[in-house]
Amino acid sequence: MKKRKVEVVVISDVHLGTFGCHAKELVNYLSTIKPKILILNGDIIDIWQFRKSYFPPSHLKVIKKIISLSSKGTKVYYLTGNHDELLRKFTDLHLGNLSLLNKLVLDLDGKKAWIFHGDVFDASINHAKWLAKLGGWGYDALIVINRFLNWILAQLNKEPYSLSKKIKNNVKSAVKFISNFEQVCVELAIESKYDYVICGHIHEPKIVQMETERGKTLYLNSGDWIENLTALEYNNKKWKLHQHVEHQIDFDEELQFEYENKLAEQFITLLQK
Repeated sequence: MKKRKVEVVVISDVHLGTFGCHAKELVNYLSTIKPKILILNGDIIDIWQFRKSYFPPSHLKVIKKIISLSSKGTKVYYLTGNHDELLRKFTDLHLGNLSLLNKLVLDLDGKKAWIFHGDVFDASINHAKWLAKLGGWGYDALIVINRFLNWILAQLNKEPYSLSKKIKNNVKSAVKFISNFEQVCVELAIESKYDYVICGHIHEPKIVQMETERGKTLYLNSGDWIENLTALEYNNKKWKLHQHVEHQIDFDEELQFEYENKLAEQFITLLQK
């Protein structure tokens, strides 16, 4: 299969080790491209929710695929996020074509790109980590329920439905948080004279030119591989948002039963702390 040559690819919020992760689809996507630079912009491995009993072969294949790309000449930057924050103690590590960093500044055809995950702007993480972790488990549960719903809809030849997007779009606090997050990123990027500011964290893929009284910048968010299955691609001085098509909705009743038990155990443990 002929692979597409791409100058820069940015993915984030894969959450390997969780039930919501679309690892197979990500491997399929990575198998179609030949990037010069691959940026993993945080929350690739979900250490918060990591459990020995759940890390299937498809999740391991993602890691193997990334290592394979690196060994074949792709420069890989792993930028830490909140769900893989334990890796931050090892940052500024360089092993061949693989670099582990907290943030990155790239020169792209004479323009400066400022790239970081974005959790530094999330007050719930900085001041109430236990609440953020609880929200992560709740989000994972919501995704499993949503997959079951979409499996039923598929049997009825109906279009898939996103519960989390519905919640995000209708809960004022969620809408306000996303708006504030984007605004803070943009204001800091403009102040520091960056042409591009590239984030993840909020699972909201976007490319938009934003402007303040001090100037303008291009705000980009790579989305996630839980719901949106998106990546940012840079070629010929232009950015585009690539959305991978999910061909099959897979639902495993035994997997959900196992997951519900694990989720209940973790919830009880959290409350006992």
